[in-house]
Amino acid sequence: MSNQKSYRSAFILLTILFFLWGFITVLVDSLIPRLRELFTLTYFQAGLVQFAFFGAYFLLSIPASYILSKIGYKKGIILGLLTMALGCLLFYPAASYRVFGIFMLAYFILAGGITILQVAANPFVAVLGSEDGASSRLNLSQAFNSLGTAIAPAIGALFILSDVIKTKDEIAVLDSSAKEAYLSAEAAAVQTPFLGLALFIGLIAVIFLFAKLPTMISETSTGTYKEALKNKKLMQGVLGIFFYVGAEVAIGSYLVNYFLDMNLVSVIKESSLMRSIAETILNSGLADKDGKAVVGVFVTFYWSGAMIGRFVGAYLTKIMQPGKVLAIFAIISISLIVLSISTVGLVSMWSILAVGLFNSIMFPTIFTLAIDGIGHLKPKASGMLCTAIVGGAIIPPVFGFLTDHIAFKNAMIFIILCYAYIVWFGYKNGKAKVVVV
Repeated sequence: MSNQKSYRSAFILLTILFFLWGFITVLVDSLIPRLRELFTLTYFQAGLVQFAFFGAYFLLSIPASYILSKIGYKKGIILGLLTMALGCLLFYPAASYRVFGIFMLAYFILAGGITILQVAANPFVAVLGSEDGASSRLNLSQAFNSLGTAIAPAIGALFILSDVIKTKDEIAVLDSSAKEAYLSAEAAAVQTPFLGLALFIGLIAVIFLFAKLPTMISETSTGTYKEALKNKKLMQGVLGIFFYVGAEVAIGSYLVNYFLDMNLVSVIKESSLMRSIAETILNSGLADKDGKAVVGVFVTFYWSGAMIGRFVGAYLTKIMQPGKVLAIFAIISISLIVLSISTVGLVSMWSILAVGLFNSIMFPTIFTLAIDGIGHLKPKASGMLCTAIVGGAIIPPVFGFLTDHIAFKNAMIFIILCYAYIVWFGYKNGKAKVVVV
C-alpha cells in the first residue's frame, strides 16, 4: 500500500512535468508574432526562434542520456527543471533591454531543460507500477502534455499578444515619460508570465528534491550508433520524426501571422459565433484587443485537436495497422492544407486548424514503427529519434524564408511535401502490428 501511494504521488508529479513542457513549448509560439513586430523581423528571422528552441534537442538529446547515466534520473529531473527556470528568468532582462540575442539564449536554455526532462521522465513513468499498465500510464501522461499545448495559445493571446505594439518610429515620437511607461508595459507583458513560470518550476524542483522515487534499472545495450545508422527502417523513421515535428511546429508558429495575412480579424468580428468564442477565451470584448490576440485564441483549437486525436488515434491503432492509420491521417492533413490554401475566410482558417487533430498520432506511431524489431538497438534508436526533433528548428525558418519570397499559401506546398513523406513511411510500414503507447 505504501509503495502504491508513493508511485501514485510520483506519477502525479511526472504528469505535471508532461503538462509543463507541452505548455511551455507552445507558449513560446505566442512570442513569435510579438518579437517579429518588436524587432521588425522577416518571417525567416522570426523562424529562428524555433531554431534556437528545437536546436537544443539536436545538440542535447544524446548528451542528456549520458548525464543522466552519471547523476541518476531523479537528479536529472531536478537539473532539467532548474535549467528551465533559468531560461524563464532570462526573459526578464531580454524584455527589459529588448535584445533579440538574449531572447534566443533564453529559448535555447529553456529547451535544454525540457530536453533533459523528456529523456528522464518517459522511462520513469514506465516503471511506476506494473509492466501491464505502462502503456496506459504513458498515454495518460501524454494526454496531459497535449492539454498543456491546448491551453498555452489562449494564455499567450491573453497575456502576451493582447496589447498593440508600437513601431520604432511611433516610439521615437513619444515624450520621455510616455516612452518609459510604454517600454515598461511592453516588458511586463513578457516578463510576468515567464517569471510566474520560473517560480512554479522552482517549486516543482523543490518537491522533486524531497519526493521518494523508485530506483531506475539501468538499461544495458551491446548496440552501437554505427549499427543503428545502418538500420534502414530506423533511419526512415528518423526522417519521419524530422518532417513531422518540423511541419507541426511550422504551422503552429505561423498561424497567427497566416490568419492576419488573410485579414481574418474583421471576419471573426463580423461572425457572432466566432466573436463569442474569442470574447469567451479572452474574457473581454474585442474592441481594445490587438488583432494578434483576436486570431491567436483560435490557435488553441490547433493544439487541442492533437489532444482529442490522441485518444481517437490510440483506439484506431489497436483495431487497424498503425502504419495504415498513419498514412490515412497524413493524407487527410494534406487535404486540409490544400483546402486552406484554396479558400479564404473561416473555411481556410478552420481547415488549417483541423490539421492539429490529425497530427495527434504521428509522433508515437512513427516512433514505434521505427524501433519495431530492432532489439538491442532500441536505446540508441530512441536517442536518435529524439534528436530528430530538430526538425522543429530547421523547417520553420525554411517555411518563413519561403513565405517572405512567395507568400504564405504558396509556401504551404513545402509543408505538404513534409506530410507526403509521412504518407510514404506509413504506407511502407502498413503491415507492422505495433500498438502505439
